[in-house]
Amino acid sequence: MPDNQTVFILDDDDAVRDSLEALLESHGFMTKPYASAYAFLDEVTASKNGCLILDIRMPEMNGLDVQDCLSKRNISLPVIIITGHGDLPMAVRAMKGGALDFIEKPFDEDGLLKAVRRALDIGGKIYKDAAIRDNLAKRINKLTPREYEVLVQIASGHPNKVVAFELGISPRTVEIHRARVSEKMKARNLSHLVRMAIEAGILNLGQPTAN
Repeated sequence: MPDNQTVFILDDDDAVRDSLEALLESHGFMTKPYASAYAFLDEVTASKNGCLILDIRMPEMNGLDVQDCLSKRNISLPVIIITGHGDLPMAVRAMKGGALDFIEKPFDEDGLLKAVRRALDIGGKIYKDAAIRDNLAKRINKLTPREYEVLVQIASGHPNKVVAFELGISPRTVEIHRARVSEKMKARNLSHLVRMAIEAGILNLGQPTAN
């Protein structure tokens, strides 16, 4: 497990929380336990890399509400639901809401460890993808509005002559802008530039906010 991955544990039951923490740390996982949903939500950010073990029933806020808060804040931590025998309908609702798995109390240690490893694997990929998108966004923000328009046209598959017509500029000017775009985006070649533009999702965005 990468050193920067954390298993967040949110459960108001001290015994369950301590048991989970001891089990996971004995297998080399880094943990961060919380007894309060509000305390967890105050500290967690979209930049966290790891997963969340979440009790479905808590006095302050239930697990479904915590899930909803994470979703609204675009925090994509994979969630493993901890549920009691009578909470199966809520666990199913949590799964429909995006939870990765649910474990019934008393939990099977091997099953829990397997679920955590799977969640961290997925969480690591989500974190890596988010870092790539953030890096691309920083490069795109260095483009001028005109360079951004040229990038959108290129990503749409338009040749220079079509780009020139669409933007009302000369083909030579398009070539100059395209070269500057490639330099600022650190593109190895045209296909790399197009792939970065698609990964950044610029075809789904509106007008640029670049300076």
